[in-house]
Amino acid sequence: MISANNVTLRIGKKALFEDVNIKFTEGNCYGLIGANGAGKSTFLKILSGQLETTKGDISITPGQRLSFLQQDHFKYDEYPVLDTVIMGNARLYEIMKEKEAIYAKEDFTDEDGIRASELEGEFAEMNGWEAESDAAMLLNGLGIEPEFHYAIMKDLTGSQKVKILLAQALFGNPDILLLDEPTNHLDMNAIEWLEEFLINFDNTVIVVSHDRYFLNKVCTHIADIDYGKIQLYAGNYDFWFESSQLLVKQMKEANRKKEEKIKELQEFISRFSANASKSKQATSRKRALEKIQLDEMRPSSRKYPYIDFRPNREIGNEVLMVEGLSKTIDGEKIIDNLTFTLGHDDKVAFVGSNERAKTTLFQILMGEIEPDEGTYKWGVTTSQAYFPKDSTAEFNNDLTIADWLTQYSEIKDATYVRGFLGRMLFAGEDGVKKVKVLSGGEKVRCLLSKMMISGSNILILDEPTNHLDMESITALNNGLIKFPGVILFASHDHQFVQTTANRIMEFLPDGTIVDKISTYDEYLASDEMAKKRTVYTMTEEDN
Repeated sequence: MISANNVTLRIGKKALFEDVNIKFTEGNCYGLIGANGAGKSTFLKILSGQLETTKGDISITPGQRLSFLQQDHFKYDEYPVLDTVIMGNARLYEIMKEKEAIYAKEDFTDEDGIRASELEGEFAEMNGWEAESDAAMLLNGLGIEPEFHYAIMKDLTGSQKVKILLAQALFGNPDILLLDEPTNHLDMNAIEWLEEFLINFDNTVIVVSHDRYFLNKVCTHIADIDYGKIQLYAGNYDFWFESSQLLVKQMKEANRKKEEKIKELQEFISRFSANASKSKQATSRKRALEKIQLDEMRPSSRKYPYIDFRPNREIGNEVLMVEGLSKTIDGEKIIDNLTFTLGHDDKVAFVGSNERAKTTLFQILMGEIEPDEGTYKWGVTTSQAYFPKDSTAEFNNDLTIADWLTQYSEIKDATYVRGFLGRMLFAGEDGVKKVKVLSGGEKVRCLLSKMMISGSNILILDEPTNHLDMESITALNNGLIKFPGVILFASHDHQFVQTTANRIMEFLPDGTIVDKISTYDEYLASDEMAKKRTVYTMTEEDN
């Protein structure tokens, strides 16, 4: 068990947390939620001991081991992959290294022999002989192929490092597991594997995530951070949402009834306080009035942007024709002979572990790069708005937010442009902030403002939910559901894909696709998908 006891954290004059008391018990998975800036990641750092409290303390059951997901992707660049994973159990790794040093000695002494014997005993008690195989199982489950298990960390990609650091956190069956955004940059298969791992995990888990489906799948409790307090709810994310909404509704209804009673009492007192025969009744009602206390209805710190994509013109029947598209980059075939046609009602989710293929296709369709072979043709009634995975170039300038968005608007009126910024929670002086100093979430909201102001009837979005908080993801999700045009998008958010897409295209590792008209859940359950994956796997093994 891990608990926070009267924890207060002040940053300058601001209290981020004030007298927080909460217990996280064994066998439960707690989803830590709250608006951006509420302090979710900060609270995990307090729990893990990375950050000192201003007041109060954190207590852990004696003898229990705590593990947390490292956020520094370069910290282990000089270490082999398997070593990095095993470092998740620091004592076990320390024993392994000390044993190696002793056995490597040329002048092995009696003292060395005694020490080695002690280490071997502790090593066996910690199941050290299974350490490498256990680490390999975690890596395989997360999609890190055996060929990379002995590689040096600096030679791997960013997405591979994310998986390896996650394997490190999970390694060795920790008693308390802290995970900050563990699904970020994971493909769908890795997320599904992690879901099953956590569902079957018997110890304490505290996880921060913006993935609603993930929280619903793995959480037994929700810990909601709002205004420096943490309120605990039993149940998953959907249950928390319904419960919190019901609580607000009940409080409003209770206050309404109290206000009616207050008005009734005030009217009686006003009418009869000067009447001698009614004076006792008036006095009694004054006492009753003094006892009525309205429930405090503090507005939540959560803020929902207003996302509404309105196309300037209706889309025609001819939308997009792709014929024999192929692309090789650095000697690797990324897209292989891709052919498909889009209709005017299509909302297509591109899924699968082949991340590069999705981004490459979007770049080709937006004219950023040329295909090696094949053609594509947009319909004459179409107009496209694009959300790139890497938007660095967009914000590498000295423009203010207002000026940056104005350059993409046909209407240059400042009030008109600021209206779009206001919908995306950029209020007042925010408009004069320089775009190059914006946070990741602010940049995403700028890009969505640009897409809204364009009036396009085709939206292309490459991982748009990265860096967004739960409220912004929900607003974007709802905006896309209502959008009357065509959507092509890639996302790892299961609920986002399930509720938005009516057509699924999965890129297989060889650059080909499985194309199915269905929802995402129907696709995952389809025999056709299972067969095609089986065929691909057998072919791969034959090679």
